[in-house]
Amino acid sequence: MSDRRPTAVVLGGSLAGLLAARALASFADRVVVVERDALPAGPEPRKGLPQARHVHQLWSGGAHALEQLVPGVVGRLREAGAARLPVTTDIVALSPYGWFRRWAESAYMMTCSRDLLDWVVRAEILADRRIELMPQAEVLGLEGTGAAVTGVRIRAHDDAECTLVADMVVDATGRGSRTPQWLTALGLPTADRREVNSGITYASRLFRAPDQARDGFPVVNIQPDPPGGGRPGHGGVLMPIEHGQWMVTLYGSRGAEPVAGTEDFVRYAREELRHPVIGDLIANAEPLTDVSFTRTTANRRHFYERMPVWPENFVVLGDAVCALNPVYGHGMSVAAQGALALRDVIHRQGWGARGLSRQVQKAVSRPARAAWDLAIGSDVFYPGATEGGPTLRERMTAAYVGRLLYTATGNGRIARRVTDVTSLERGAEVLLAPGVLLAAALGPLKPALSGPPLTAEERKAGGLL
Repeated sequence: MSDRRPTAVVLGGSLAGLLAARALASFADRVVVVERDALPAGPEPRKGLPQARHVHQLWSGGAHALEQLVPGVVGRLREAGAARLPVTTDIVALSPYGWFRRWAESAYMMTCSRDLLDWVVRAEILADRRIELMPQAEVLGLEGTGAAVTGVRIRAHDDAECTLVADMVVDATGRGSRTPQWLTALGLPTADRREVNSGITYASRLFRAPDQARDGFPVVNIQPDPPGGGRPGHGGVLMPIEHGQWMVTLYGSRGAEPVAGTEDFVRYAREELRHPVIGDLIANAEPLTDVSFTRTTANRRHFYERMPVWPENFVVLGDAVCALNPVYGHGMSVAAQGALALRDVIHRQGWGARGLSRQVQKAVSRPARAAWDLAIGSDVFYPGATEGGPTLRERMTAAYVGRLLYTATGNGRIARRVTDVTSLERGAEVLLAPGVLLAAALGPLKPALSGPPLTAEERKAGGLL
């Protein structure tokens, strides 16, 4: 191995790309982040991230990874206005099987606007002199062969084309990734891919919370009916974010879609969801924006880790590997855990080790697989989600998870195990422990709640009394 410190190129300047750049900066003198947009100087919207207008949360499994990559950044997010909400203590949630109680904390989520989170993380990472941003640049393709990638061709903002020579190239370009085409151009076979498209449509709007509800108000989450009934699904999330605001996302699958008009927003929340509490709350809040609308919600996974051959010096992570239905809130956490895996594998194997990129790709697939299983466990049951419908394994898994969720409505220990998994802090194997299996067989230990477990103070603050 040479003493020369390598150069790395990261394609995509969103959260996944920036975290990958931070991971690579531990090993490279120069990391170039190629981004097609002009990134804003503050917590503001940008063209290439329309999903930022909808509810986002960073689960504690992702927050731990983020903090390992960028020490102190969670504290800086808090200072900028992000909230740390214990789960399920500060969540009022109607699951497909009943209301969850507000049990003691086992995990947590960070809540804020995506614009704020990206701005804080971007400022921290781009302060590193080893990392440079190349904005308004278009990626044209990879350089190299099927055995090894040697660089990337780009078109800069002035239309000049050039090749960036690199010892490592990371694709973090998200749902629009062209890695399948690039690999084919290098003479490699097509990777296995699966798509589960529930047909869910999102409509989101920002509100100013009532004065008494500006601090300490819980997340309110109304989930669809249990999977497998062949019915459209309706749901909604009210999430407190910075500056005393509520971000509210309503969603529905094929045949139950919300509309983009502002006049229908409160009606949909009150009449279409399984409980009207979100509609009742926002009826007392001041709307700050029009409705943002999107249909880009399909789950799509590329199984690059199964490829019979994989080129050296090339890694794919984030949504470019596994794009998830945003309703489950796992995309940012998977990106952070994937970037941490990139750093840790390079640290263990050593830069330039034979098969390094293949080992990284396998490590990146693990958090992606965990989040994928959680997402498709429900989405695969919506009409038209896949050509062949759910597999036998998916039906059996959904039945067991449904029993666990039902048990969790009245068993705090099981509720905490479920949130350990959904927060990506622990793997799904903890749900197969003997004690968990026995608890699932016995069912809830407490009777079902008849309504949302809001306190009297919260009801008053939200204008419900």
